[in-house]
Amino acid sequence: MTTPRPKPAPTRARRTTIYDLAVLVGASPTAVSAVLNGTWKKRRISASLAERITRTAEEQGYALNLQASGLRREKSRLIGMIVPKYDNRYFGSIVERFEAMARERDLFPIITCTMRDPALEIQAAREMISHQVDCLIATGATDPDRISKICEAAGVRSLNLDLPGSRAPSVISDNFGGALALTRRILAASASQRHRGEPIPFIGGRASDHNTSERIRGFRAAHAEAGITVDETMILATGYAPDRAITALEALATRRGQLPRAIFVNSTIALEGVLHWTRSSGHFGSVAPHVGCFDWDPLAAVLTENIVMVQQDVPAMLGALFRLIDADDPVPGLSEIPTHFAPQPFAGTAATVGAD
Repeated sequence: MTTPRPKPAPTRARRTTIYDLAVLVGASPTAVSAVLNGTWKKRRISASLAERITRTAEEQGYALNLQASGLRREKSRLIGMIVPKYDNRYFGSIVERFEAMARERDLFPIITCTMRDPALEIQAAREMISHQVDCLIATGATDPDRISKICEAAGVRSLNLDLPGSRAPSVISDNFGGALALTRRILAASASQRHRGEPIPFIGGRASDHNTSERIRGFRAAHAEAGITVDETMILATGYAPDRAITALEALATRRGQLPRAIFVNSTIALEGVLHWTRSSGHFGSVAPHVGCFDWDPLAAVLTENIVMVQQDVPAMLGALFRLIDADDPVPGLSEIPTHFAPQPFAGTAATVGAD
């Protein structure tokens, strides 16, 4: 009787080494090591080779063990932030306060705008890592988890602001609660000027973004509370550009005829297009529609009547962010900061959203 041979133990997949990466990219192990530990510029390695090495390392799932390899650096005191745009007060105020709070901690901030371009975000993250930032803040990033993964491979801390990710701690606004309260307010304000049960349009943003999807959820919830069915054709998440808001409103008015005298606008960037269309088209005559905007700009508030704006609490968001930065070992998680209604021209002070 033949004794069955024991099954061989499963073999572990061999971890990729810098020598493997060197062969894959056609470079020396020394060059690979210099790129992965952030000293490649000092060694006059070209940016194109550094890009090829970091991309290959990411594709191969290579993670640099700084402690085991003895490459742990002294802290550089550099802290990086990528932002999607500079064209509204929200991101502008984030950048301004971030710089001030970083310098209070003897950190030097490096900030770059990536224009909501995923490729630029990755390029910016890799460049900042090559300059040996101690921490990288991804603000409004299209793919924050990919940025976190790149940072993890280089041994650099990362955090997310404005849009959340699953691989690093995230600080965002309470988009659902703010949108719920804002929609309640403009539905109530326009009730006498709308047909009974008539929903209002939602304009701006991208439905795939966490912030926009949460605002749409709050928008729907407020309609449901009022016993109103949301018409799906009136949710126009067509992006942030003003011209897209204009085109979407023109098409909606062509399809439906007279629109309700109330509009939910997802950002001040889209608001520019909404205000342009309402004035140039003459659709609402001489009486301005009720507008609720999830963002704040004091100039917009004095240019049109019947407007309510939600202001995101940038000081509280940056306070929560720097508490995470100051912590020794923050774990991934989500901090949602309440919003408030911005003061309307010549009337009262700001009130916390949700107090209605």
